[in-house]
Amino acid sequence: MAPDKFKGSATAREAGEAIVLGLREAWGNGFAATVIPMADGGDGTVAAFIDGGASPQRVRTVDALGVPIEAVYARSGPTAIIEMAAASGLATLTAAPAPRLASTFGTGLMIFDALDHGATHIVLGIGGSATTDGGAGALAALGVRFRDAAGSVLLPAPANLASLASIDLSGLDPRIAATTIEIACDVDNPLLGPAGAAAVYGPQKGATPADVAFLEGGLTRLAGIAAATVRRDLRAFPGAGAAGGLGWGLAMFAGARLVRGFDVVAKLTGLADALRGAALCITGEGRIDRQSLDGKVVSGVAGLAALADVDVVAVGGSVDPLVVPELAARGVTCIAVIDDPAERERAMREAPAFIRAATARWARLRPAPI
Repeated sequence: MAPDKFKGSATAREAGEAIVLGLREAWGNGFAATVIPMADGGDGTVAAFIDGGASPQRVRTVDALGVPIEAVYARSGPTAIIEMAAASGLATLTAAPAPRLASTFGTGLMIFDALDHGATHIVLGIGGSATTDGGAGALAALGVRFRDAAGSVLLPAPANLASLASIDLSGLDPRIAATTIEIACDVDNPLLGPAGAAAVYGPQKGATPADVAFLEGGLTRLAGIAAATVRRDLRAFPGAGAAGGLGWGLAMFAGARLVRGFDVVAKLTGLADALRGAALCITGEGRIDRQSLDGKVVSGVAGLAALADVDVVAVGGSVDPLVVPELAARGVTCIAVIDDPAERERAMREAPAFIRAATARWARLRPAPI
């Protein structure tokens, strides 16, 4: 059982356990089942790893506007799994968004805490950000200094990037060099231009057209000075524009790699190994639609299961009928938790019970594959 969360209704583990109960209701107890909570690197990834046995780590940090908050990330041996939205996301803000002031400094504090607790491998999910600072805030928390023409240190917010003259790497935490950083990123936007961080995502973070132009100018200046500092230029790299350029900044100065979110989660959870020899794999998520076909948990699980020659069933809180044929072509059978839209609110309140019942209905019509 390798489901994603059913957002707002059930965690990935709760969904997986409900599926198992539904199968046992129909088929009895004559089979072994393993629940592997899954995620795609975005919202819910930390929760999925904690549900899967990782330890929660609480840390004092700040939100995107510098307000002190507490955030949680997951630790599993030398690996730390962090969601930047826990510190630098729109959802954490208690004040109105301020695009020219929003910084990823709080995310950098979380990375610093992970290093303090022995992490040598950091997985960073970067969805839901409130920032467009090119990662300058996170890098400042890790010791990078952004200076103006007089040599004074600038606060690493977009409002100050227009004054940037040099980037001082002498204080960068030396532990970064010995740390593998993977950025879970499922978009391919470049840092700059009409498809870049400011133009595409700035308005979602409260940026006006004037703000977008200002943010673009700051990122352009940052990118130019960064390229001159480290003698490489990643501004056109696919994914550089995600999360306001955070992945780009960490790739430039901390050696981070941008990877598909599902791939890094599947690797850490050992899903491919677990599928070998399995009789069936059941995945799922709150809504199965066109997004499920491209890089999300359902399509990712289906791809790995196909390699292991394992049949796949996908349970969805709701299922868009237009994607059913394409998923069927990939060997995926879809189960809708509800068929009547009038049941939606109740199903969301009582999601595990509805998931269990839908699974049992499906399983009663088929012999157990064991």
